[in-house]
Amino acid sequence: MQKYYKKYAAVFLLPLLICFTIAFLIPFFRGLFFSFTKYKAVNNWSWTGFENYQKAFSTQYGMPTFWSALGRTTLFAMISILTINFNAFRLALLLTKGLKGSNTYRSIFFRPNLIGGIILGYIWRVRLNGILQLIDKNLNLSVNPWLSFFGLVILRNWQQVGYRMIIYIAALRNVPTDLNESASIDGASKFQTTRRVTIPMVIPSFTICSFLTLSNSYKLYDQNLALSGLGEKTNLLAADIVSTTIAKGNLGPQQAKAVVFFLIVAAISGLQVMATRRKEVEA
Repeated sequence: MQKYYKKYAAVFLLPLLICFTIAFLIPFFRGLFFSFTKYKAVNNWSWTGFENYQKAFSTQYGMPTFWSALGRTTLFAMISILTINFNAFRLALLLTKGLKGSNTYRSIFFRPNLIGGIILGYIWRVRLNGILQLIDKNLNLSVNPWLSFFGLVILRNWQQVGYRMIIYIAALRNVPTDLNESASIDGASKFQTTRRVTIPMVIPSFTICSFLTLSNSYKLYDQNLALSGLGEKTNLLAADIVSTTIAKGNLGPQQAKAVVFFLIVAAISGLQVMATRRKEVEA
């Protein structure tokens, strides 16, 4: 069987590699190239070297808002990692205990992940503004940046928890029941069994889910736009780059910002994966 897989692996991987090249690699390297040019259109450019990177880090091209958006996005990513994975793992534990109707609940919790991000943004904008105006008629998401921030956290939890839950359920089903039974016989409580036996066995799933949450949080744009609109005090990093591009009109420095953005996300994601991998080894 292994020989069969090795023989035909290239055939099955080829369509994926073609799609990945067209959708990701070509746009990335084109963007990297244009970050070193002055251009108004794809066929209207001139080479400028690192001039765009110098401009990108200047006040003229919105660098102060870039750093504030980076801090806001980092805080958002940290809160999202904690809340989404905690809620998803808690649901996965409940739905693997033989709860009646668990398959129905899984379907219900997973469905929000199938709805488009910008549609969800507008839906939750209406919902949250309605709730806020019951408290105070002058309150809405666009007035207070922190309301918009935590509204976005709620939205992301509602959408992403079901998807992460499915990953955790798959991991929990692979935990040998003998380990839990042995822990119970030795006098361990349910909490101790979960902490000392179950969680160490599913740490690889924590790695996957944490990475997905981190990367998605940093590149989030559509829901940020739909929920609070583009604004200096509410923009996450991707939205800040787009809004600065619209305001300044010079594409080169903003493309340079996008490259810096990619390097920051790649570095943070790499550190996060290394940290969780180390936990896997310790476990």
